[in-house]
Amino acid sequence: MKKQLALGVTALTLVSPLLAACGEDEPKLVIYNAQHEPLLKELAPEFTEETGIEVELRNGKDLELSNQLVQEGKASPADVFLTENSPAMSQVEAAGLFDQLPADILDVIPAQFRPVSGLWTGFVARSTVLVHNTEQIQEADLPASILDLARPEWKGRISFSPTGADFQAIVAAVLELEGEEATKAWLEGIKDNGTVYDGNNLVLEAVDSGEVEVGIVYHYYWERDRKENGDVSDQSAQHYFTGGDPGAFVSVSGAGILKSSDMKEEAREFVEFLVNEKGQQVLADSYALEYPLNPAVQLEGVTKQFSELQPPQVNVSDLDAEAVVDLLTEVGFL
Repeated sequence: MKKQLALGVTALTLVSPLLAACGEDEPKLVIYNAQHEPLLKELAPEFTEETGIEVELRNGKDLELSNQLVQEGKASPADVFLTENSPAMSQVEAAGLFDQLPADILDVIPAQFRPVSGLWTGFVARSTVLVHNTEQIQEADLPASILDLARPEWKGRISFSPTGADFQAIVAAVLELEGEEATKAWLEGIKDNGTVYDGNNLVLEAVDSGEVEVGIVYHYYWERDRKENGDVSDQSAQHYFTGGDPGAFVSVSGAGILKSSDMKEEAREFVEFLVNEKGQQVLADSYALEYPLNPAVQLEGVTKQFSELQPPQVNVSDLDAEAVVDLLTEVGFL
């Protein structure tokens, strides 16, 4: 076993009772974490306190870590993979690297937010929104669909950050719902119409300052700023698309256990903690302001409750990260 302790008899006799009690040489559960690092730094200690299992976080971006897992294959040191958005989970699932999750973990999360394969599960989510400058445009004048932003009347009025995993997950949903031809046309339209920013917080700032009228982001960027100080959200509001529009897409953060893990029982305990009421409450109470996916836990103090959202029906396993990168590259965003 790749994490088996290599202590000989002599070494064992030299280990003090205090060090042995503290578990200094105990193997740690290795988590490849593409979710927000501060969020896992809140969650991991709670898990360790609950179970006694030590955790090592190796942080990175969604596709950076999913590509690394595919390259490492069976030799990966990772036990658990966490993402911010689900297309990276689909990539690792397609490579056959995930172990089956037990039913008592899967059944906690509504079926819409986990793959039918049972090879991973969602644990938190975020809603696509259109932030808009309230001095420049009224709610009634906003588009009925996110697809409408490609129309000529929106030229020079929209903003987004196409290089990040957030926007790419939204594009993955459009691709799944509308097909390649329509998605490419939409991307070309918003490229002609829009201003590109390097990060969603800059999109939020641009909208609030009046540089542009609207911006495509996830709900928690606006909610966090409003909760903290409102510096870049005091002149803006959120518009939620409805009726299963692609603009109402809810992006799911995923958790899966690697087949190659030699700490599968500990990994299962971690994923179970991630989706049970205690772990989900830790997430709900954190700075993140992402929606818990366990129906027993609610995110308080946000504009819309999770039950009020009207997302499209999307099979999370079908969101194709590689096809999205290809499209964004072809259109000239990457």
